[in-house]
Amino acid sequence: MSQRPAHSEPAQTEDDHATQHRQSAPSKFGDDNLLPRPPVPRQNGLGTSSHRACLSDTPATTAPNSPKMPPRRQDSGLSSSSTRSRPTTLDIPGLTKSKVSPDGRIAQRDVGSKLVIVMVGLPARGKSYVTKKMARYLNWLQHDTKIFNVGEKRRVATTASAKPTPNAHSGETSFPDFDQMRQITPASLDHMLNQRPLLDSPTPTAKVLVNGVLPSDHLGTGDLPPPALDVLGPSDVDPGLQTCMVDGYYATFVPDTGAPATNGNETSHDHMDHTASFFDPDNTEAAGLREQLAMETLDELLDFLLYQNGSVGIFDATNSTLDRRKNIVNKIRQRAGPELGVLFLESQCLDDNLLESNMRLKLSGPDYKDQDPVVALADFKKRVALYEKAYIPLGEYEEKNDMSYVQMIDVGRKVVSHQIRGFLSAQTVYYLLNFNLSPRQIWITRHGESYDNLSGKIGGDSDLSPTGLAYASALTRFIQSERKAWDIRQQDRAASTHFPPQPGDTTPPNPEYIAQGDGDGGHTSKSFCVWTSMLKRSIQTAQYFDEDDFEIKQMRMLDELNAGAMEGLTYDEIKTKHPAEYEIRTKDKLHYRYPGAGGESYLDIINRLRAVIVEVERMTDHVLLVGHRSVARVLLAYFKGLKREEVADLDVPLGTLYMMEPKPYGVDFKAYRYNPRTDWFDHVPDYQLRRATIFTAV
Repeated sequence: MSQRPAHSEPAQTEDDHATQHRQSAPSKFGDDNLLPRPPVPRQNGLGTSSHRACLSDTPATTAPNSPKMPPRRQDSGLSSSSTRSRPTTLDIPGLTKSKVSPDGRIAQRDVGSKLVIVMVGLPARGKSYVTKKMARYLNWLQHDTKIFNVGEKRRVATTASAKPTPNAHSGETSFPDFDQMRQITPASLDHMLNQRPLLDSPTPTAKVLVNGVLPSDHLGTGDLPPPALDVLGPSDVDPGLQTCMVDGYYATFVPDTGAPATNGNETSHDHMDHTASFFDPDNTEAAGLREQLAMETLDELLDFLLYQNGSVGIFDATNSTLDRRKNIVNKIRQRAGPELGVLFLESQCLDDNLLESNMRLKLSGPDYKDQDPVVALADFKKRVALYEKAYIPLGEYEEKNDMSYVQMIDVGRKVVSHQIRGFLSAQTVYYLLNFNLSPRQIWITRHGESYDNLSGKIGGDSDLSPTGLAYASALTRFIQSERKAWDIRQQDRAASTHFPPQPGDTTPPNPEYIAQGDGDGGHTSKSFCVWTSMLKRSIQTAQYFDEDDFEIKQMRMLDELNAGAMEGLTYDEIKTKHPAEYEIRTKDKLHYRYPGAGGESYLDIINRLRAVIVEVERMTDHVLLVGHRSVARVLLAYFKGLKREEVADLDVPLGTLYMMEPKPYGVDFKAYRYNPRTDWFDHVPDYQLRRATIFTAV
């Protein structure tokens, strides 16, 4: 594999790109309302789009699609063809609305309101942990967010049978950049489209490099869509090559001489290992591959934001050198222009216990799975040492060039921010300020059975039935029992953790638990909060908890969804008296808002629960939330990263108790069901959340 040629000219800053854009570009995208054609799945030798779909570890988005609105020229009445810069104000699904964004999501044309988050940091600094939590939170808020992990792409690329072929021009995937996009005119577009009939006439035999890559040998011409060709002339690099545009992409014709195409330095990456030597800066072949994979991953991220209704793309890689970060900014500006927001987020670990814990987690990861933990840990530490040789933290360069960045030290112990701009950036930083690695349990349940439940009425503020009171009593005793059992498990786990790891020991130490000890292995029991809504059936469910042992609080944010004019009706009455409303809500419960004073939608529930979610993430104590059906659905959707179509119809029956325990790799989830015969809770093994089998009114 050939290496990427080094750039001889100095990397430009964001201000340099913005200045060039103002001087040379009267219009952002060229003539009226024209955008380059959305990219098609690329066959680049490193995996097709189907591979990429399998690589993402992003929690599923719950956001619907906004209409695609191309940019419109703002006519000031003058002859100038300039496009005004659009303001980047807040967009909140369910709370804001505009002509271009009737659902409150960021419109396709508002590139300046979108955000690229670029992760920075050495391995084992918690970057992937942070990215997953950010993506889960932003998706829950209905901002379509996706993680693009370079490490996952590397593992596939270095073990796949396909051999990557670099672009003949630059060694990377080619796309129309921002300056080229501005030059598209109706005439040039018509020219591209009108070239299609040329394919019917005899043409010289040639191979086509689409985005610089030859199609796989097993693909025949019948497997490819008929391209529209725009021949641009000889290649600047090799006069023997012909450059053209294929359906909005740049391609290169290679005259067919009968000889197999090579890049002059082709090397197979079959079964390339992932040991520390692969990450040695002196390993030029591996370094070139890593850089190529990073830029291809960034291209996929930009496709997501520019063409696929994405709002936030998270670029998850070490990005530990200044040159890499300059290349990232340059590519973003070339493809998206100066408006797209870029936020660098660096994760540092200064606490030795936390760093050891993070490194220990890597032993069960894909690079070291089933290997001896002592040997694997030594190799991983060697890999980190190689990265450290070229590592440059965020700071001086970014501040001189007025770039936005955040530094997180010890996963939230200390946060430094610089020049935070834009609504999404501000929301991201706010969230980062409020989460931690503290082990704790989060319990969620609906209130006990109420008299309105017995009559089938929705809403209201009725008391608990005798069955509901029995549930409340059993809930108190069960939570007390589980609280004691959790403390015992934590003490046993701490006692079995070794420094350094012993053979076969992959259990990470718990830094937060160690910090609570008294030096002799002792541990102080965590506080336990019980939060209810302000409705009687929720308050009565928590009435047996002793306030000397539990912190009890009522929150209006946990109230049931307000059914407006339909409060107090049964499901059958709604269907009979309001058939039109019933039909509308059946089609889209997530966005439907009940008519009448105070009527709410599920998006309203999401927005009023935002403060509750942030507080749960911030606190280090256990918590039990006693809510209602809609509230439990929305809370579970956040912690489990559910798809949007699952939220409003999630099956959360009375008498079920859910437990979540945050972990570095995600959330441990368990469910318990109340058993009236034993007056206790039975654990439900392998419990899976599912959609309700019948339509429910709330």
